[in-house]
Amino acid sequence: MENFDQVISRIGTNSIKWDEIKTMYHEEDLLPLWIADMDFKAPTDVLQAFENLVQQGILGYSGPSSTLFQAIIDWQAVHHEWQIEQEDILFFTGVLAGMTTALQALSEPGDSILIFDPVYPPFASIVENNQRRLIRSSLIENETFSFDFTDLEHKIKTENVKILLLCNPHNPGGRVWSKQELHQLGKLCQKYQVIVFSDEIHQDLVFAPHQLTTFANAGDNFADFSLTFTSMTKTFNLAGIKNSFLVIKNPELRQKVATKQQKNFQQEINVFGYTGMEAAYRFGESWRKELLTYLQQNIQLAIDFFHAELPKITIMSPEGTYLLWLDFSAYDLTDEQLEQKMIHEAKVVLNSGLSYGPSGSQHMRLNVACPKATLLTGLKRIKKVFAN
Repeated sequence: MENFDQVISRIGTNSIKWDEIKTMYHEEDLLPLWIADMDFKAPTDVLQAFENLVQQGILGYSGPSSTLFQAIIDWQAVHHEWQIEQEDILFFTGVLAGMTTALQALSEPGDSILIFDPVYPPFASIVENNQRRLIRSSLIENETFSFDFTDLEHKIKTENVKILLLCNPHNPGGRVWSKQELHQLGKLCQKYQVIVFSDEIHQDLVFAPHQLTTFANAGDNFADFSLTFTSMTKTFNLAGIKNSFLVIKNPELRQKVATKQQKNFQQEINVFGYTGMEAAYRFGESWRKELLTYLQQNIQLAIDFFHAELPKITIMSPEGTYLLWLDFSAYDLTDEQLEQKMIHEAKVVLNSGLSYGPSGSQHMRLNVACPKATLLTGLKRIKKVFAN
């Protein structure tokens, strides 16, 4: 049994989550429940694979092994009923690096790129930093998020959208899009010849009875006009080893992206990335199952706490990920007031909802992937400030 209750100090380890907040906010004793990495030790088998690599003593140039490719292929087949081949796979240091390269390869400056609102903040940055036109389609927010297909089709048609960036499962809402929703989305994109970039980095953090449908699997020939970006780094808390892979079934699209990747010298990946990925996919399943149970317990703890102690805060119950989307609009605070109150009074760091787009105003995102004691401390701090 894994001990997810173990509190491991990350202070002084150059952790962005724990160490950078002091210089960002000029406050002591801040409790970080923000950036999406976990405060849990990685699986023992993965750590052992790293030890074996280091003990060999030579950390020279390395490439992906045939056993790594097979581990990826087997994982996708078993967990997602998705049949991929070795030739479909390109490795990148991270999902964002892959998306940026693919955007450069498959569009031109000035092209319209559509993202949903709210959504993972770097999506907007990738588009704007590469001089593409950013188009937003707001999600409908009730108890959960859903697509506004009327608005979506209008934007695609009138703005001549070239590429759509999809977050599946959704960050920050934890929504696991259904196969029916993805099929309807895909048919729209097919109709208007829009390429879909599907970020599926949270694909293995989905709670039963929900099931992840890979976008490429959601309809006939969807793989012809889509690219799937994923990694095991979120699932197994290995974000620091910087590795991901991109699956492109369409040979023409894949060649364009591979050519751009080589021009950018992005085809060489960290040896720890290759090693960690193979070990996680080959030996990490029992750890992942225990993690999912623990995350569900933390999510329920937080939901019950807010309902009982802070009923003015509305919570979106996630179907996947370890992220809670919190609506503070009942407090009638500006986004700046909300963040200042959280930082300087509650001394808890959450992600500002506004960073996810205009629809995120008066919201915040909370990361529950930490020991229960840490989470409870954070919740009590929030209650102390917001209860009255």
